[in-house]
Amino acid sequence: MLPLESILAWARPRGRLLFGQAASPAKKEEQSNPARDPGVSFVNVAREAGLNVKTIFGGEHKNKYLLETTGCGVAFYDYDNDGWLDIFLVNGWRLEGFPSGSEPTSHLFKNNRDGTFTDVTLKAGVAHSGWGQGVCVGDYDNDGWDDLYVTYFGKNVLYRNNGDGTFTDVSQKAGVAGKGTRWNTGCAFVDYDRDGRLDLFVANYIDMDLATAPVPESGPCLYKGVLVACGPPGLQGGKNILYHNNGDGTFTDVSESAGIFKANGTYGLGVLTADFDNDGWPDIYVADDSTASALYHNKKNGTFEDVAIESGCALSPDGKPQAGMGVSAGDYDLDGNLDIVKTNFAGDTPSLYHNQGGGSFEDATFTAGLGAHTQFLGWGVGFFDFDNDGWPDILICNGHVYPEVEQLKTEAGYAQRKLLYRNLRNGHFADISFQVGSGISDPVASRGCAFGDFDNDGDIDVVVNTVNGYPQLLRCDSKLDSNWIKIRLIGTKSNRSAIGARLTCITRVAGEAKPHRQIDEVRSGGSYISQNDLRIHFGLEKAEKVETLEIRWPSGQVDTLKDIKPNQLIFVKEGEGITRTMQFPMSAKPHSD
Repeated sequence: MLPLESILAWARPRGRLLFGQAASPAKKEEQSNPARDPGVSFVNVAREAGLNVKTIFGGEHKNKYLLETTGCGVAFYDYDNDGWLDIFLVNGWRLEGFPSGSEPTSHLFKNNRDGTFTDVTLKAGVAHSGWGQGVCVGDYDNDGWDDLYVTYFGKNVLYRNNGDGTFTDVSQKAGVAGKGTRWNTGCAFVDYDRDGRLDLFVANYIDMDLATAPVPESGPCLYKGVLVACGPPGLQGGKNILYHNNGDGTFTDVSESAGIFKANGTYGLGVLTADFDNDGWPDIYVADDSTASALYHNKKNGTFEDVAIESGCALSPDGKPQAGMGVSAGDYDLDGNLDIVKTNFAGDTPSLYHNQGGGSFEDATFTAGLGAHTQFLGWGVGFFDFDNDGWPDILICNGHVYPEVEQLKTEAGYAQRKLLYRNLRNGHFADISFQVGSGISDPVASRGCAFGDFDNDGDIDVVVNTVNGYPQLLRCDSKLDSNWIKIRLIGTKSNRSAIGARLTCITRVAGEAKPHRQIDEVRSGGSYISQNDLRIHFGLEKAEKVETLEIRWPSGQVDTLKDIKPNQLIFVKEGEGITRTMQFPMSAKPHSD
């Protein structure tokens, strides 16, 4: 996490000059009434919902090592296949340890389908202590039950879902616990060779030995004159790991032969998988801290090549390394290409990389309107359509890395507010963070966040893990009465979770000649070391049906569905079409204002 005051000095004046921030006007509607009611609010209902477990991570006011700063991820995860999202919260540790019997553990909360959750951690068998980091989900053994992978500073844990509400730790047997004391961070299940079995990618941050790691006084390591934890510059970067699924419940580390070790990637944090060049093969993007980010291009022969620099998504607009944390993909301008948004350190802006096609990107941060804030330090992030108008919006969760900044009046604080950007449908975004409720505007020390519709009311909610605080469950309450569709894919020839499947949703509003075409992919991991809902959600605004839903499965199979009614969750099986539906009428939404 590199303080980038130099980028701050460059970004504000030159960004406007080079990238024409005001060159393309926003919609007249936004210009004439920028404070208009967006029709949506976010309310933190975590306590009422029963998410009453504090996430412990490092010291509360002072840290000795960088290890104490990174925080934990979170997952929206339907572990019991009942159509309702459950929540898995990764937990952490402290240097001084804990008395026996009082150690913090990660927690699994079961959705009671009434807006509340029950802690089933012990019953499920997923209580585990340590420096927890990231989480990702995928059905690695294709038995119909999504499994859970949790990364640590130390040994990782693979929980096999037994299908009866319990899990079995198969980390050692499967060969994915990791060697030595690695600082594992973001992860993602991905079928990189399209053989129908999910492989596993794990980012690594720093090769750190606490016995020899530098302390603040040794540098001294300073942030604006205040002693803080040292690094990562000057520390040995970790190496990212790729595990190949052998099909027998075990994995083989193929990092070297697949070309992962040859890439520039180091200081890895957030992991994102997507087909960025539309060639049908999943690529892997890693948000790297204090160095160029990595884009592992899939060469379709079991190997990868880092093409981030030549593709234009590795550095700042002026070619400088950034301190990347979280990352998300979405087609914000509906041109059929998946774009990238990445969060960075304070003193910098987020990065918005516009995909120009063929996996070539241009930095659109300033032209799109995301360059106004440099005071925040971003972590969890996501493209999501909060108002169901069919255009992906952006949420960024912020919080400083150093608790010591509480001493500084020049900073935005350790706890920071979030940023919500509404898509203006013309390549621009509007900051409406103060117009959508206290769930967005109240400051907290955020880290990982995940997106999903936990109450099945048709709009997307957000769960946020914090540092030394309670989680947030930001319920999205909408009075817009816009339509939507949600799709849960089930692979047969492809991996059972359908991770890597590309969906194209085509709608047409009465009176409009041009069809509205959206795309998205089923993906594991993402945001900042977190896991979003595996169900795909499309906002439909006023469209009365999905005219065409095209699914390109990882196997190469293409299924096309026609004339689908809105406002329902559909289950689609590869080669068979819709096998089940769950309807949640908009008129019955319990939380609508």
